[in-house]
Amino acid sequence: MASFYGIGVGPGDSELLTIKAVNTIKKLDILYAPQAHKGGRSVAENIAAPYLPANLKIKRRHFPMINDWEKKIKSWQEIAEEIAKDVKNDNNVGFLTLGDPSVYSTFSYIAKMLAERIDIQTIAGISSFSQIAASLSVPLMLDEESLEIIPATADITQLEKAIDLNDNVVIMKIATRFAQVYKILEQRDLLSKTIVVENASMEKQKKQRLIDYSINDKLPYFSTALLKKGNKNVKSN
Repeated sequence: MASFYGIGVGPGDSELLTIKAVNTIKKLDILYAPQAHKGGRSVAENIAAPYLPANLKIKRRHFPMINDWEKKIKSWQEIAEEIAKDVKNDNNVGFLTLGDPSVYSTFSYIAKMLAERIDIQTIAGISSFSQIAASLSVPLMLDEESLEIIPATADITQLEKAIDLNDNVVIMKIATRFAQVYKILEQRDLLSKTIVVENASMEKQKKQRLIDYSINDKLPYFSTALLKKGNKNVKSN
């Protein structure tokens, strides 16, 4: 029976794909990949490129990054219908997603639309925050410590609560609201306990303490902050 696979390709380094992800890619008939803004291959496809069979049919589709939910859902539904047709025609179909398919992934929305119509399999990937912790050689949490993962796009009150109530906080998508997050952490004297990793595991990866940034700095889209209150001073190297 043919299936639809959501495949996590990890945060950036092609060597971070799991063996299961690579083996799944090898048995695909059709692969759906996000289309880059200027055409061509997306970041996810570039990461998976070393493992893509030469005869694999790749369908690049545009997934609008907008706040208009009606337009986004309409676009996802159109792509979901195309995927369902491909699977019902006995094709194993894959969908590439950065990091892990269960963390802020468009795949989750597509899968929900198709859940009762076709077989769906999710192939876990290494999340950006797991790789960030590994690159810093620090634990995300220990013993009874708490950890919260929250996007910078969340309500400001939610962000403040996450920071106030937890020992460790991963703030994703920090580039979208950098100044506000910076101010919240500055008010709590937590800048030196926070490190920002730009382009995790990619060629242009950069690790720097938040205290070494200016509040008006512009960060790359793929930037994540890790706050560890237990550390007097988080090291960036």
